[in-house]
Amino acid sequence: MVADTDTRIDQVLAEYDARAAAEQSLHAAGWSEDGRRDQLLLRIGPETGRLVSILVRGAGARSIVELGTSYGYSTVWLAAAARETGGRVISIDLAHHKQDYARTRLERAGLGEHVDWRTGDALEILRELEGPIEFVLIDLWKDLYIPCFDLIAPKLSRGAVLVADNMLRPEFSRPDADAYRAHIRGYPGMESVTLDVGSGICVSRYAPGRT
Repeated sequence: MVADTDTRIDQVLAEYDARAAAEQSLHAAGWSEDGRRDQLLLRIGPETGRLVSILVRGAGARSIVELGTSYGYSTVWLAAAARETGGRVISIDLAHHKQDYARTRLERAGLGEHVDWRTGDALEILRELEGPIEFVLIDLWKDLYIPCFDLIAPKLSRGAVLVADNMLRPEFSRPDADAYRAHIRGYPGMESVTLDVGSGICVSRYAPGRT
């Protein structure tokens, strides 16, 4: 599954796959998310996970920020790439129980030392975070995409890559996704493309001075 075919990582990813399949079965049986959405894995999926790993490794990124740990699926992909580049992932989430779940699985995958866990309000953490930052994955509550971008953009290194998830799906997140894409198009030096991978992602690269 991952570039180095590490068995421990593959086993942990397989566990996430099984949890995602179980949740999908519940949906098929008519289970409602109402009031329980925060209990769901809501992973970025293997295609997006593989792509962000490729982007991190291709860029040689060492300073990596994940906005929205959730239950740690994307963290596995990022940390596996960080191990190869000699980097580290700063993973941010508001929920202690989600990061505890993620931390356990990252340790079992042999990737715990490549993650710096930050629990709390993403905006407050980003205000204190030092740059330069070389790679960012944005996958938290959608109304926070623009405020988070505004805080992290001045700390990006030249050539930094940003990936924002849920640009096309689910449908209810489209207004926030459209607003985010319009917002970053107006940021000097930011070039972007939207890809129909997973739930739809916007991949951006910071290239100041480029016309």
